[in-house]
Amino acid sequence: MSWETWSFAFSVTVPTLLMMMLGVFLRHLRLIDDQFCDTASRVVFNIALPCLLFFSIAGNHEDFQNHFPMMMHAAIGTIGSFLLLELVAPYLVKDRRERGIFVQGGFRGNAAILGVAYASMAFGSEGVSVASFYIVVTVILYNVLSVITLARSLSTGPNGRPSFASIIRGVVTNPLIIGILLALPFSVFAIPIPGVLTKTGNYISGIALPLALLCTGASLDFRAMFRSSNVAMLSCVARVLVVPLLLFLGGWLYGFRGAPLGVIFLLSATPTAAASYVMARAMGGNPTLAANIIALTTLTSFFTTALGLLLLRGSGLV
Repeated sequence: MSWETWSFAFSVTVPTLLMMMLGVFLRHLRLIDDQFCDTASRVVFNIALPCLLFFSIAGNHEDFQNHFPMMMHAAIGTIGSFLLLELVAPYLVKDRRERGIFVQGGFRGNAAILGVAYASMAFGSEGVSVASFYIVVTVILYNVLSVITLARSLSTGPNGRPSFASIIRGVVTNPLIIGILLALPFSVFAIPIPGVLTKTGNYISGIALPLALLCTGASLDFRAMFRSSNVAMLSCVARVLVVPLLLFLGGWLYGFRGAPLGVIFLLSATPTAAASYVMARAMGGNPTLAANIIALTTLTSFFTTALGLLLLRGSGLV
């Protein structure tokens, strides 16, 4: 493979890794702590990231139908991955209460943060735009399916199961979903946005990915990786190898090429979302197992993503 191919792969993954390592270093120097990460994460999740997704979609006035195949692929791929892991969980995970955490760790990627960062570094504004429409579907499905699998494995009776209303409320109040849905009319009907608002929005959007990556790095617990159970390893294999391979093959067989195919791979190859830890803990699951899965997938995904980009670029598919 040529140096240009290697350079492309590392230009996507290394800056993200370095930002996370900077978070680890700043945490070690005690310049940032848990309180900072909690506050910054809320700013990113509630304001900066929804703003980034809003302006990425609202400024894209292409025909909405052009993105419909991508959204359908996201839906089919996410649901298919979820069902596959649900089917194999009873055979791979002995403890029933850990099966939901295994499933969530395997199918729920960090597409909204690391996925968008990868797409931006690899394909610029086009990558962010394509990723935004993909995330329209996955953000909704990740939240709904995670509640379903955790409720199935953790609940021992009907009183322990979350109500349908609570699931719907959690979805419709998700800031990422709100930002995406608010942007759709601007994209579909080509509604112009005043320049002063666009510039302000770009300022706010600009802090989303760097701040999110710093907090992700500062929150990593490398010691947890050495305490990882067999369940964590299996979930890691599903997240960084099995799911990306299946979603990539599905996109390739459908006919996606170039940036859309690259974005499909990048978003499906991301590590397990940090929100999976929060949800597992809130619903009475094993938080240590959830944290181990996040740590393992965060470390290994950089290598699998770089290797995948090398192969895709070398074959001329992206």
